[in-house]
Amino acid sequence: MGAGSGSVPMKVIAVTSGKGGVGKTSVAVNLAISMAKLGRRVILFDADLSLANVDVALGLRPRFDISHVLDGEKSLEDVMLEGPSGVRIIPAASGIGALSRLSEQQQAGLISAFSEMSVPVDTLVVDTAAGLDSSVLRFSSACQDIIVVVCDEPTSITDAYAMIKVLNQDCGVKSFNLLSNMVENEAHGKNLFAKMDKVVGRFLDVKLSYLGAVPRDHQMRRAIREQVAVSHTYPFCMSARAITRLAEKIGGEPIGESAVSGLGFFFERIVDSGVGAELST
Repeated sequence: MGAGSGSVPMKVIAVTSGKGGVGKTSVAVNLAISMAKLGRRVILFDADLSLANVDVALGLRPRFDISHVLDGEKSLEDVMLEGPSGVRIIPAASGIGALSRLSEQQQAGLISAFSEMSVPVDTLVVDTAAGLDSSVLRFSSACQDIIVVVCDEPTSITDAYAMIKVLNQDCGVKSFNLLSNMVENEAHGKNLFAKMDKVVGRFLDVKLSYLGAVPRDHQMRRAIREQVAVSHTYPFCMSARAITRLAEKIGGEPIGESAVSGLGFFFERIVDSGVGAELST
């Protein structure tokens, strides 16, 4: 039965970060591909509506994007691209503005477009924008699982904490998965998680879980330069194997009661979330 039917339980995963430059989009792209390799029917949604990143990361050149859906010119199925391992990609556009500034008609149009999509899907990976824009909070808080990508730099740690704090205090999110990215080894990743967990545990009432670590390696940097997915082009390198383990871990978890029953319902949840522009500091 199609995703638009509203009866298919769907795991929805937000990949987010407090700041740019921590490898968030690379994680989202490769996680989606790795989950597809495990047999999941995956859609990767570039939710940075104003600054497309996913298609750039994969060297894709979409003829149409989310702006054409907003204008009512195309359906979501018209604008979707096929990526590696059968991942379907919904590309963002450059310069259309944040979700919070879309008109009611545009928001209703997106809900309708997601509801009517008949492509079967059981996993939606949402690559959010970086930072604390209200649209980031809307997308993240509407997802079942939130992966916060952090690397071992003071600004990354500080901004990741700010992201978790705002999602907790303004949106009521109580559970987060932390992914240590661009680390030297597994011990380095666990130490980075311990730093975050100590601060979060002291000041916030949230559950922070350690999802794992992706090591810094030459093949990942090469894949980024070549605009390919490391999990597809260099599947046996350290970073690709680490992301496969993450996909197995996430894919093995039960969908649970918080799963959404279709893409239309997911987007309606985002529009109705009411996360305003006024954020905690």
